[in-house]
Amino acid sequence: MTGPVAALIGGNRLHLQHGPIDLIIGVDGTDAARANAFAAAEARFQTILHGLASDLPRHRERLGTETPLPDDPVARRMYTAARPFAARHFLTPMIAVAGAVADEVLAAMVSAAPMMRAYVNNGGDIAVYLTKGHSFSVAMATPKGRDIGRICFDSDHRIGGIASSGAGGRSHSLGIAENVTVLAETAAQADTVATLIANAVDLPDHPGIRRTPASDLNPDSDLGDRLVTTHVPPLGRNDIWRALEPGEALANRMLETGQIKAAALFLQNRSVQIGGAFDLPKPEPLHA
Repeated sequence: MTGPVAALIGGNRLHLQHGPIDLIIGVDGTDAARANAFAAAEARFQTILHGLASDLPRHRERLGTETPLPDDPVARRMYTAARPFAARHFLTPMIAVAGAVADEVLAAMVSAAPMMRAYVNNGGDIAVYLTKGHSFSVAMATPKGRDIGRICFDSDHRIGGIASSGAGGRSHSLGIAENVTVLAETAAQADTVATLIANAVDLPDHPGIRRTPASDLNPDSDLGDRLVTTHVPPLGRNDIWRALEPGEALANRMLETGQIKAAALFLQNRSVQIGGAFDLPKPEPLHA
């Protein structure tokens, strides 16, 4: 494997890539602040993958509510974000890895430069920094690229992380949601919860849904032999709402307990919104 690669790209953005980690970073501020923030991001990025890989077997084990926190800073963020949900859900610390990497790089930037606004986008899981009076907006899409709306929030919302999950995305899902997007205080928290809510959107007994052991698709998967979704057929109106209902209930509980700021759940041209900050398009006609 080659070492970390850094390059400036269009729009005054920085691209960092090492193995499976691929970051797009943006900064609003003076030229000096942007340069210092980019330098801090690149410096911190040099050892992130090595730090995670050095204890990877442990990170792929089932997490408990009292599992000790590791020394590696990114892994510590993963465990901290995921542990509150370990009593009710099967999960490993890897559930939060993308968001935790984004949080860690953003923290290095915030410490290095007085920015007005910044973000670290790790494959769609985004850590966001906003100073007073500034806002952030981003488009949402399904894994197949269908536009499903916009997210927009400002500094008063105290949102620091955005993450999405669902069947057909870059990670395996136990559920059938096309997309679940979550806003939370950190990207690691959003990453964890988006996966859990997406898993809850499901029709376990539907004969047309195909599932495969995760280990058959990826021998190194931390999900082991658990069945992950590989195909969802067109669904009728009642089935869509029946599948969305448990995900909506879980998202509402997490909103009430302060574990998330907002969430949006999508399945075959229908959506459910919990909390604000979303601008969703009108739904298309449902199947009969």
